[in-house]
Amino acid sequence: MPAAPRSTAQSRYRTAAATLQRDTTLDAVRELLRERNWRSVTMNDVAAAAGLSRQTIYNEFGSRRGLAQGYAMRLTDSFVSVVDAALYQHVGDVGAALRQGFTTFFALSVVDPLVMSLHGPDAPDDLLRLITTDSDVLIERAGTHMSDTLQNCWVEAPKHKADIVSRAIVRLALSYVPRPPVDPEAAAGELSELLAPYLLG
Repeated sequence: MPAAPRSTAQSRYRTAAATLQRDTTLDAVRELLRERNWRSVTMNDVAAAAGLSRQTIYNEFGSRRGLAQGYAMRLTDSFVSVVDAALYQHVGDVGAALRQGFTTFFALSVVDPLVMSLHGPDAPDDLLRLITTDSDVLIERAGTHMSDTLQNCWVEAPKHKADIVSRAIVRLALSYVPRPPVDPEAAAGELSELLAPYLLG
């Protein structure tokens, strides 16, 4: 095999292996959180549950906080994915797409074990900071992805407008994580009414 194709194949393999390793670790965190509070989950616990070495997890996430941030990033990525899917299911109706996206996100997040650990008086402070005062990384990542979608799908939003509304959508979604809406469908409808006119105007 020529050097260039071999190098490309090796690069793809390394990327796929790293993604699988990362997902396996975050899946292990999710399963541990079904049994115990985040405060009692150690890096050793995660390594054992994932079938990886403790050093491998430190190499990937840097720290326990980095691990929590990685989990939170995957959660916000899932939100962007459901909005993406809704946009293509409701071509020509951005209001319906946003309404479906928020409704689906509320349904998914409320049963997520990490999110559930934020509900109640003993919510871990480090997790709360990830989605409030320290949420810039999550907002930037998810907002950029969503902005790209709004620019390139049938909405064809100008970049400036797409950037503004995407950050607003992500911030609003995160604001509901520690305190889910009492009526998810009503909340999703209100958010859609608020945001859709800006995209359509």
